[in-house]
Amino acid sequence: MVGAHRLREDLTVIRLIGEFVPFAAGQSMEVRTPQHPNIARRLYSALPPSLDGKLEFHVRTVPGGWCSGSLVSDTRAGDEWRISNPGGWLTVDEDATEIVMIADGIGLAPLRALLLDLSRRATPPNLTLFLGGRYPRDLYAADMLYLLTEQFPWLTVLPVVQDEHDPSRADAWYEACKVDVGFQPEEMLPGTLAEAVARFAPFDHQQILVCGNSGQVQAVVDRLIATGTPRENIRYEGF
Repeated sequence: MVGAHRLREDLTVIRLIGEFVPFAAGQSMEVRTPQHPNIARRLYSALPPSLDGKLEFHVRTVPGGWCSGSLVSDTRAGDEWRISNPGGWLTVDEDATEIVMIADGIGLAPLRALLLDLSRRATPPNLTLFLGGRYPRDLYAADMLYLLTEQFPWLTVLPVVQDEHDPSRADAWYEACKVDVGFQPEEMLPGTLAEAVARFAPFDHQQILVCGNSGQVQAVVDRLIATGTPRENIRYEGF
């Protein structure tokens, strides 16, 4: 374990260094933690594989979920995690030239790993990433993605928010890590992810990858298909 970085009241980014785990970018892994040694959870790495054993997991509290809640609030430097059994099918075809990724909340993690993996290619495909949240402050990685758009000319990021104003209830963790880098309110698309992607559909030749809350993912997939995107173009995972 390297460290836990609390970004929101309900969200922590956990970075690890350990033995190399063979997996592919976009896959989830079975994780056992000191907080719940007898419970295996599947989490997505937000980094592609690296020989130095670096991994990054994004964990968000699930309402009523005592396991996720303790991981967010109680993970400490020095904890040891047991990681095994990678799996999943969020992959980018080698011959794909146009990619659309759609991330709901921490569904961003595997898509970010794939994005960083694509950046290693000599000629990366054109990539459009829709990043969705209820409020602007839910877009916890918007600053990092904003900087990546400046670095990678083949990357376009479209933030999507259901409500353009943050709730009045304060989030001390958000306030503590706020930065001046990021997307402006006028750059954020209003509505749900399903509504936002429908404005750009159909995606008749792009490869589509969708990840996030199962309800949001299903709504996006249904809307894509209803607006003419071929079902076989879409790969998705929900949790």
